[in-house]
Amino acid sequence: MSKAQPEFVTSFHWIARSDVGMRRANNQDSVKIVTAEDEASWQTRGHLLIVADGMGAHAAGELASKLAVENIPHLYYHDRELAPHDALRSAITQANSEIYRRGMANQEFQGMGTTASVLALLPQGAFVGHVGDSRVYRLRDGCLEQLTFDHSLQWEVRRNHRIDEDSDFARMIPKNVITRSLGPNSQVDVDIEGPFPLQKGDQFLICSDGLTGQIPDEELAELMHELDLEEGAQLLVDLANLRGGPDNITLILVRVLDERVLSEPHSSSPVRGAPKSAGSSWIATVAAPIAGVCLLFAILLQFAGQAVVAGVLAAAGISVLIVAAIGWFRRRMTAPGYEADADESVGQAPYATCRCDRDGMMAKTLSNTLEELRQAARDENWSVSWQDIDAWRDSADKLAEARRYPQAIRQYAKAIRQMMAQLRKQPR
Repeated sequence: MSKAQPEFVTSFHWIARSDVGMRRANNQDSVKIVTAEDEASWQTRGHLLIVADGMGAHAAGELASKLAVENIPHLYYHDRELAPHDALRSAITQANSEIYRRGMANQEFQGMGTTASVLALLPQGAFVGHVGDSRVYRLRDGCLEQLTFDHSLQWEVRRNHRIDEDSDFARMIPKNVITRSLGPNSQVDVDIEGPFPLQKGDQFLICSDGLTGQIPDEELAELMHELDLEEGAQLLVDLANLRGGPDNITLILVRVLDERVLSEPHSSSPVRGAPKSAGSSWIATVAAPIAGVCLLFAILLQFAGQAVVAGVLAAAGISVLIVAAIGWFRRRMTAPGYEADADESVGQAPYATCRCDRDGMMAKTLSNTLEELRQAARDENWSVSWQDIDAWRDSADKLAEARRYPQAIRQYAKAIRQMMAQLRKQPR
């Protein structure tokens, strides 16, 4: 008789899917879910969920993503002394070093890389560690939030130059050029976000760009909101493939089922903490007062007719501020992050948000997709059993006409999943 799982495991439901897509010969994505082994591990480290999207010739990308999902959990759970966000950053940084070392040791693997999007679920909330353009989303109360910043040329240009994402110039920037990944370089800058307090009903999606490149956020929000995890995961993969499937498609869906194992309070969003750094602290407590005193006495001496001494003091005050500012800037540019208290939020998420509109557009989209599939099956003379598919389609059409869109979406989803299951069995 199998042992019952502890409550800190059964309070969550998750499912993972990884698909090679329609145009790739190999799957270079990797995915892993690691659950806390005991109560102590749950309290200090929680559960860890990872998606990695490998890049490189031959088997290099596959190896890079595999190394990421193997090394990050091991390193994260190994050192119990660090706070969760520090342990997450350290684990991803050390994984980068190992991938880089393996690449340098073999010419065939040199330059290999991988994204890594990591979600840690703990009693006090969710932490995210991130490098690359895979993504982590949270769906709460019909609002989908992207918790990661895409390390892509397109996103970096938009942020640094304040370019509208809908502008013609933004559309000209390649979407698939990433600016940060694990492996190609000996050092990497890791983004850490959170903690995001958890509450019952929260959903998280971790996925590679093989999914988000084909399915916009508005559709992700509605499908996650209306479908259970198994239905949603398979439909997302099917839709990405039906829209071309140009890349590997990998995702993890998570839902919070019970709040009893979580820490209080469950606020709707994390409280932001100001970055702590030696540079900013020194400016605030030492440099600024010294400079202020110098400049104050310079003004007084100027009025007293002591122009030379006043000039010297003014120059000294300005010099202190300049040196402090340079030091602060260098620290900000070179430091991979900053130390934060265990209960302090880090990062700037969300980076994008959208709401689940439930206006019937998703039902219409699925209806059109099903019709296109039916036409393709006829054109190619595929052998398809239509009885269940037609029944679900007819039911969905009636529900959509009655504006019962959530129920219609579920029926359309069943029909599409059934049809795709049959099409995968067709001889090629």
